[in-house]
Amino acid sequence: MRSPRPRLIAGLLLTPLLAGCFSSSGDDSSSDSGSGDSRRLRVALAFPPAENYSPYGQDAIDLSRLGVVEGLTRLDANGTAVPALAESWSSEQGGKSWVFTLRDAKFQDGTDVTAKAVAAALTQAAAAEPAPAAISGVKLKAQAVGDDQVKVSTAEADPVLPLRLTNPNLSVFSPKAYGKDGKVNPVGTATGPFALTRITGDTAATLDRFDDYWGGRAQASGVDAKFVSDGTARANALRTGDVDIAEAIPVAQVASLKKATAHPINTARNTSLFLNTQAGVFKDAGLRAAARKAIDTSTVAKGVFEGYAEPAKGIYGPALTWAAGKRTEPTGRAKATSPQGKSITIATYSDRPELPETAQVLQQQLQKAGFTVKLEVRTYARLETDLLAKKFDAAVVSRNMMLDTGDPVTVLASDFTCDGSYNLAFLCDKNVDRLVAAAGTESDPGRRQDAAMKAEAAILGTDAVIPLVHLKVVTGIGTSVKGAVLDPYEREFVGTGTRR
Repeated sequence: MRSPRPRLIAGLLLTPLLAGCFSSSGDDSSSDSGSGDSRRLRVALAFPPAENYSPYGQDAIDLSRLGVVEGLTRLDANGTAVPALAESWSSEQGGKSWVFTLRDAKFQDGTDVTAKAVAAALTQAAAAEPAPAAISGVKLKAQAVGDDQVKVSTAEADPVLPLRLTNPNLSVFSPKAYGKDGKVNPVGTATGPFALTRITGDTAATLDRFDDYWGGRAQASGVDAKFVSDGTARANALRTGDVDIAEAIPVAQVASLKKATAHPINTARNTSLFLNTQAGVFKDAGLRAAARKAIDTSTVAKGVFEGYAEPAKGIYGPALTWAAGKRTEPTGRAKATSPQGKSITIATYSDRPELPETAQVLQQQLQKAGFTVKLEVRTYARLETDLLAKKFDAAVVSRNMMLDTGDPVTVLASDFTCDGSYNLAFLCDKNVDRLVAAAGTESDPGRRQDAAMKAEAAILGTDAVIPLVHLKVVTGIGTSVKGAVLDPYEREFVGTGTRR
């Protein structure tokens, strides 16, 4: 083990991770004394693993929410990068490289977290195909500097690299996790307060407390997670006491819960209609404009979300308080043309019950405007491959716009540029790419936000995406639970102080 180091920069030191970082349902103080031996937590999550718990896709979010994984940095409630496995950092070469100083920590397999192991983990993530959304288009390299420092470099100066490294896709695992085939086994190899010990296909997972967690011993002895796509079933499981915490309670079920168990929180999540700009009917900008004009977002907000959403103003919603004052009107939109009965297929997924209902409302509105509309509804795990393969004309998708990095620019790069890794509209527009690239060079937060809003206006001007509503998310939490984490970025769910 490395010899103890003096603490660096008091302002960068981190209180125990996942405890007290966001809104909480109750007292969430963590026990560092090891005295906390509460019963196991039973949780129901909405999205089953789609990629065998690969940390390089959407499954990484589940691993993060269950307290399994962490990276060098993490997001605080203000969307700022703060220490996790790294206790401090500084930039070099005008932001082309950053040096991260590691804290003393252990992997869940008992080995030390070393600079060599961290550098290898980041190198593996950078080589993943497709690239994790947070570093899409970024040529990232990592190398160990002694035992306790890691230098992370990019081809171009990157003022938000510490924010990128908060993404769960860039979590750090022990060397034994990485197979020769490039796959990563997260069972007992991460660094979070809970270690994944058993996987039951895509239906359940068992986690035990990691007693050597650097941030303090968790108060719950473990977590028993179920993956329940059906929202009504999640709500019923909470009502009957089968689970202690249930993710994403459908708005139609909220009234049936005890008031004390329903916990809404404003998030950066939108529900939007993405139009396929490269294949099918919506290659035509005039028909995209016709779809936009046909849609009444207030009907979606009131009729489907029952007060737990508001009509969307753009890509960035009211949870991001800076956005409204900086928004500009889209320009250059095409003139709407008549659909003349053209047939389209809208895809969505049932894991969030409001999405099929939203799709039905859109179907009615678009048919009234002259489109012929078919719906394709599956679970997200069964939909994702075809969604990314351009097999649908449009998709109703719920997306937390700050999930990838907490940075307003990187989400635009991943979702709306030619090389974006999660570009569901398959948009490739030179002006949009130029504006997003320009925004990415801004290091001052205010100017970066201004530039992001200019890019937002250009994206909305293409009608590649039609933002529908800005969402609140309701988490169901049993009255016996204390310290559940309500995270506006939806990366954290159970923490060291969560107990019953």
